[in-house]
Amino acid sequence: MGEYTGHQKKIIARYYDRHETIMLTKLQELVTELYLADSPKKQNTLWGRAKTAMTNLKVKPALLEHILVKRDPALLARNVQDWLKAAEKQSKE
Repeated sequence: MGEYTGHQKKIIARYYDRHETIMLTKLQELVTELYLADSPKKQNTLWGRAKTAMTNLKVKPALLEHILVKRDPALLARNVQDWLKAAEKQSKE
């Protein structure tokens, strides 16, 4: 598979245009799953996914590490809300 079609290129471009929103949505879903996780193994998996999503969002390393050390879904939820507000504000500018 060499070149992408025009349609495929548009799909790829839209994905990257909305990448931040997609990652924030994933983090919102992960917060819910973390609250409902019933085993340490499941929690570890979810925190790993949260770390990947926050890395993709380019969260400051100190904040990322703080959230991962605390492993508090409420802390993650508060930060996700702040990031959503910042993204919404940025999209209006």
